[in-house]
Amino acid sequence: MTARLCDRNPVVAPDALIGEMVPPSTFDSVSFDSYIPDPAEPSQAQAVAKARDFVARASKVRGGGKRGLFSRKSTGQGIGLYLDGGFGVGKTHLLASIYHSMPEPKAFATFVEVTHVVGALGFVNAVERLSDHTVLCIDEFELDDPGDTMLVSRLLTELSAKGVSIVATSNTLPGQLGEGRFAAQDFLREIRKLASVFEPIRVDGPDYRHRDLPPAPQPRTDAELAEIAESTPGATLDDFDALCDHLSTLHPSKYKDLVEGVPLVCIRGVHPAKDQSVALRIVVLADRLYDANIPVTVSGSKLDEIFTEEMLNGGYRKKYLRATSRLLALSRFAESAV
Repeated sequence: MTARLCDRNPVVAPDALIGEMVPPSTFDSVSFDSYIPDPAEPSQAQAVAKARDFVARASKVRGGGKRGLFSRKSTGQGIGLYLDGGFGVGKTHLLASIYHSMPEPKAFATFVEVTHVVGALGFVNAVERLSDHTVLCIDEFELDDPGDTMLVSRLLTELSAKGVSIVATSNTLPGQLGEGRFAAQDFLREIRKLASVFEPIRVDGPDYRHRDLPPAPQPRTDAELAEIAESTPGATLDDFDALCDHLSTLHPSKYKDLVEGVPLVCIRGVHPAKDQSVALRIVVLADRLYDANIPVTVSGSKLDEIFTEEMLNGGYRKKYLRATSRLLALSRFAESAV
């Protein structure tokens, strides 16, 4: 019998959440040396140089200060770097390279994952567990939810004061002139208490995920989908509505463990999400599937039809566009793998 994600109920100990704050496996081996700047985009080479400089300076923060005869070694305030650019210009590559270059302990997470960790641990506990880190790397800092932005801004204020250096990458606000490009001023305004800590660096370039890619694959029939799932050891097969209902019962911090070890995710009867709460859970699931490089194949509607036009024109537009891009990449991966 084919396995289902709906039958999985992962239990994640709060203590494990901090330990899981590492780059996706796709970025396990990246480095500054493996980032190849585009000669046509000089800002990319400049960003590499700034990132290397950040590592050199941030590594000294924990080692700075003077030790008195009966006092602990003092720690200066952490420094900050903000990599500001559109989708697919190599920001995450640079962010992971910074992470790999910094001393332990250190943490890497998306903005959404940071909010989930704080939600699971509680604010005070999260600050305590992260306060000895050399760096916190936050991918895709989101500005579309005022509550989450204020929460993370407060977290970064506390951590920076304790000597934790911060690096963040952008996720631009919807409706902004040049959307999909740069949001440095929005970022600095929203974290105004920390604005003086951050140095914004632009990273120009086209989105590599959109270069010469074919349209969304045609959905399979239900029979084809079932046959593929049954013939792929470890694959899962779920009905779209049942999977959406199951996601609503799990804290988003558990989605990573939900798909752990699954080689192929098959989803039957895909259709446009019925409301925003469902759509936002799909966004988080898409991120976890993409981080784990898990192919996705479906029946029903195409994967670029999950988020309605109304959703795409609303406040979470950037989230939905990113999720669509990632799901399409995973579906094309499935096309070649099956």
